[in-house]
Amino acid sequence: MSQEKSLLEIADLNKRYDQHQVLKQLSLKVKQGEVVVIIGPSGCGKSTLLRCINGLEAIQSGSIHLNGEKISHRQKDMHLVRQKIGMVFQSYDLFPHLSIIDNLLLGPVKAQRRNKQEVIQEAEALLTRVGLLDKKDAYPRQLSGGQKQRVAIVRSLLMQPELMLFDEVTAALDPEMVREVLDVMLELAKEGSTMIIVTHEMQFARAVADRIIFMDKGEIIEENQPNEFFNQPCTERAKQFLNMFEFSVVI
Repeated sequence: MSQEKSLLEIADLNKRYDQHQVLKQLSLKVKQGEVVVIIGPSGCGKSTLLRCINGLEAIQSGSIHLNGEKISHRQKDMHLVRQKIGMVFQSYDLFPHLSIIDNLLLGPVKAQRRNKQEVIQEAEALLTRVGLLDKKDAYPRQLSGGQKQRVAIVRSLLMQPELMLFDEVTAALDPEMVREVLDVMLELAKEGSTMIIVTHEMQFARAVADRIIFMDKGEIIEENQPNEFFNQPCTERAKQFLNMFEFSVVI
């Protein structure tokens, strides 16, 4: 963690689908430069939390602040807020009729009205970093799943966000493609990017996180630094969850 300033503050967040309470009075702070990894069983509210942060899901009550500015309940100009929050999904959502470079230019040039040549230079530099410069004129159908996911990460980075959200970005990938995507995320963490990552990759979570958040049934059950959480979880629910995975947990 590079600084102590809280970039994101969530207070008493409640989210329901009809009568089903998905998030319950959830509060969370994320510091500038911190990497927070959220883990927990399927259906516990992890992905819904990310979608609420990014304004893709409406909340019933509570508040979300980014850099001191309230961003919850701002549906009219949420598109401006989303330029500050990059989000990478399981699905790559690349436009199939556009080349990779044109997919990358769309947001910065059209939405942010930045200089096209400057964006091209930045895009090419980022593609070089993730080992895909030679694919800039290719189309999404010509790329593997891991390559498309790396392009999706570059697309988010080009918007120069203050916060990056990753929602199970390796879940749809073949096992041999997972590593190339996780390596890119590890590099971002080393560079001080502020990130919230939802993942089922426990070894990756341990390697990349400054802090682990364990959720169950819409609530934060436990949070701690990675070594403490994985070696000595405090709650029985976390112990049960971790025992499902291959690595041994010291209790």
